[in-house]
Amino acid sequence: MVRQLKLGDVAVDVVLKDIKNIHLSVYPPTGRVRIAAPLRMNLDTIRVFAISKLGWIKKHQGKIRNQEREPPREYLDRESHYLWGRRYLLKIVELEAAPKVELKHRTLLLQVRPGTSRDAMQAILSQWYRDQIKAAMPVLLAKWQPIIGVQVSRFHVQRMKTKWGSCSPVARSIRLNTELAKKPRDCLEYIVVHEMMHLLAPTHSQHFQSLMSEFMPRWQHHRKRLNRLPVSQEDWG
Repeated sequence: MVRQLKLGDVAVDVVLKDIKNIHLSVYPPTGRVRIAAPLRMNLDTIRVFAISKLGWIKKHQGKIRNQEREPPREYLDRESHYLWGRRYLLKIVELEAAPKVELKHRTLLLQVRPGTSRDAMQAILSQWYRDQIKAAMPVLLAKWQPIIGVQVSRFHVQRMKTKWGSCSPVARSIRLNTELAKKPRDCLEYIVVHEMMHLLAPTHSQHFQSLMSEFMPRWQHHRKRLNRLPVSQEDWG
């Protein structure tokens, strides 16, 4: 059951769950606020917590609402697409053959069968982007697992609307947003380290931030850089 708190002009959705700690999130594209709280916690305590975080909430709502967004993709020749932060011009090649994606100099070649729909082209490219991250991950894990002293049991790459990544400390697995393949490689590396660090510190506590500063001293620079980059247009319906 979802309840709602009103803090002036800020509405907060509250969900009571079988969890140990309270979690506050602000979601794009409108800055929707959600608090997940333990079942035992009463609404007045949650309200006090939300009020204490009101400045943080409004700051993050402003960032989300003002973040630049990429124009919707039409999948037309010479349309701009990105891989690891570099811009490529799309060229669509229609052939009676299996679909494939190739890079040639600064051109992204998308080979499709005649009459392929825009949705199908999007699906082909999305899978290709997932494959780019999957190919990059073994090197990153081999680098960071011995440094941090943790082991990732498995990773998943998928389309995510509200997060760059997530971590399941119990399963020792991480999930990564397909969109990271479009950003500079150091952005992917930052998110991988961020999620791996949750295997040591499950929440964004002071301990978590201290660990990030110890293992990746420029992590805040990477975070700011990633959050300044345009995000994809989503169907938020």
